[in-house]
Amino acid sequence: MQKSTFREWTLAKIDKTFGTRQIATDAVLTDWLAMQTPLSAMDEHYLSLLQRTLRIGVYDWNETELENKFISPLIVYAELDSYDFSYFLERDLDGVIDTYYLTGRVDGMIASGFREPDKPYFCLYEYKKEKDPEGDPAAQALVAMMVAQDKNADNLPVYGGFIIGKNWQFMVLKDRKYAISNTYSADSADIYAIFQAIKGLKIIISERINL
Repeated sequence: MQKSTFREWTLAKIDKTFGTRQIATDAVLTDWLAMQTPLSAMDEHYLSLLQRTLRIGVYDWNETELENKFISPLIVYAELDSYDFSYFLERDLDGVIDTYYLTGRVDGMIASGFREPDKPYFCLYEYKKEKDPEGDPAAQALVAMMVAQDKNADNLPVYGGFIIGKNWQFMVLKDRKYAISNTYSADSADIYAIFQAIKGLKIIISERINL
């Protein structure tokens, strides 16, 4: 068995090694990103404050600053944490896919569990630049999602995403087919769609846990 870290993979290598295939459209991804929950005046005010901070600083931020000044404040505000599932940061994930033992640290993960993650449903990676010496964020998200899919063993879709500076893209993996959304720019009105996507995950995961 070969041991490999998430950071070693590219989308091309994942497709070639595991027989995954990117598809142009996916109903699960479309339905997720079409979910709408009411936004209050307070929600809109808070998101506008986060957006202002992003616009001023994102060009100069490193990954830690991007995470702490924008990404986590937005996700935490969506009130994901409960005794049933939570948003975890910098947690290790590992598993066996075919003949590979895959291991890595996930930047952000929504998983069942309270004090530590159990079953992961959403994997998120963030980068300051599109590609850097530490890897490809889309590929890292996908390989983490594959490990999450194996751990869940329920044949249900796994959700994910990656962030490059102000730009967000969302992903869905079902079996060995995956789809990647269009780009959402957090310094535009897209910030509301980004927030709705995170809120939508709360609904999706709550329904899944209660099956």
